[in-house]
Amino acid sequence: MDTPVPPRAAGPGPRRRDRHGRGMRGPIAPPQVPLAASRADAFADLVQDSVERLERRWPQLTDIDFLVLEVPRLDGRTWNDEAVPLGGTIVAREGRPARVVIYRRPVEIRTKSRDERAALVHEVVVEQVAELLGLTPETVDPRYGED
Repeated sequence: MDTPVPPRAAGPGPRRRDRHGRGMRGPIAPPQVPLAASRADAFADLVQDSVERLERRWPQLTDIDFLVLEVPRLDGRTWNDEAVPLGGTIVAREGRPARVVIYRRPVEIRTKSRDERAALVHEVVVEQVAELLGLTPETVDPRYGED
C-alpha cells in the first residue's frame, strides 16, 4: 500500500449515509397505503368524491373547475371566527370556466373526524354549486342538511 487513499472532501451535495453509517431513512409507509397520503391530498380526495357524487345528477358540472386552496385571501376584508368563508365561487368569463373553491384549513378546523370533514366538505360543495347554478342546495342534492 504505497499510495494511501486521500480522504473525501466534504462538499455540497446529498449525503449518502448518516454519520453513524446506517443510511438514510426510508418512507414510513408505502405510497399505496392511506397513511402515506398527506392531509391536503386526503382533503382533495374528499372534494373529488363529493363532486363525482353530484356529477351523476348534474352532468353540466364537468364544465366547472373545482379547486382546493389552503385559506381564503383577505383582499381588504376582515373576518372574525364566525365569518371566515369555507368556500367560494368564481363565475365564468373570457374563456375561463366557472370555478368552485373550497378552503381546506377553515373546514379542517371546524371538524374533528374524517366523517365530519367529509360531510362538511359535501355541504360546502353543494352550497357553492347551488350558488353558481342559481338553485337551492336542496335542489342540487336532495339529501342536503341530513345527517
